[in-house]
Amino acid sequence: MTKEVDMGAAGSLTVAILILVVVVLMRSFYKRYTRMEKRKEDESK
Repeated sequence: MTKEVDMGAAGSLTVAILILVVVVLMRSFYKRYTRMEKRKEDESK
């Protein structure tokens, strides 16, 4: 029951956009996390 699925330009574009969104979200959360860690570090001094 395997079908050959031909992802067209729309499919490729969708995948590219999804990957881009995930990267932006991960970067944003990482920056927020490092800021929180730095704040904790500053408070403990």
